[in-house]
Amino acid sequence: MTSQDQPRIISLLPAATEIVCALGYGKYLVGRSHECDFPSHVEAASVCTQSRVLSRGSFSQIDQGVKQHLKSGESLYEVLTDKLAELRPNFVITQAQCDVCAVSYNDVQQALTEAGCSDCRIVALEGQNLIGVWEDIGKVAEALEAGMKGVEFVRNLGRRMGTVSRRAREVAREQRVACLEWLEPLMAAGNWVPELVEMAGGENLFGVSGKHSPWLDWNDVRQADPEVLILMPCGFTIAQTRENLAPLLNLKGWEELQAVRRDRVFIVDGNQFFNRPGPRLAESLEILAELLHPGEFWLGHEGVGWEKL
Repeated sequence: MTSQDQPRIISLLPAATEIVCALGYGKYLVGRSHECDFPSHVEAASVCTQSRVLSRGSFSQIDQGVKQHLKSGESLYEVLTDKLAELRPNFVITQAQCDVCAVSYNDVQQALTEAGCSDCRIVALEGQNLIGVWEDIGKVAEALEAGMKGVEFVRNLGRRMGTVSRRAREVAREQRVACLEWLEPLMAAGNWVPELVEMAGGENLFGVSGKHSPWLDWNDVRQADPEVLILMPCGFTIAQTRENLAPLLNLKGWEELQAVRRDRVFIVDGNQFFNRPGPRLAESLEILAELLHPGEFWLGHEGVGWEKL
């Protein structure tokens, strides 16, 4: 892109949409995924994808639908080729990290070719830890010829999160924390979440930084007996999580968990915060600081970013 060209951006990932807007390029967003909803003004952009599986329902229903599609070899999402042809983008931002979470890179490539947009530049995000996410922000900024703006934005995020982390490590002892990214079957949170827990002054019990979220055996949770249990289902709001808690609450030994007995079980908005590898990971860290250090941190996230079970 030359400096005279006006970008026509389609973002097919909620986190990418937030990055584009944070860098000041939201006005050039002509298309988005069906899941992009923040900042609210992005909903004016045309929707360019749709899900082929049930996106609302119980955890087990969604899990079964996803597994059936993966077994058949069919993509979980559809890119609307006719919409791409209509919008004629010169930038499409997607991801190359998880084919379950959003449209795949290969599907985007194929759809652009079919839409006659093969000369469109594809920027694929693939960060799996905090450093990778910051690099992705820089990648988007460079593609939009706003490299220095990206550097400064990441630097400011680092300062903000560093302030929270230093204070969190000073105020109290380390607490043993389990973060659940799916509830039926159980899945622990991986990727950047273990880093966030540690930055907030916690000991992360399950999931490894930089690696995909692993399946989890309930007996392992009981044996680890976390002091703090945080529910952050991928793609679920707090209200949706509450509606589907029965399978978790009915597990053998639930009432015996230390976190349950001490009223230290929390529901966070995974959809808006922890599951999105973008700017609001800073808010995600602040939420964790509020949960782990009540009385020491009050940053205004209760009721929006988290609630007690």
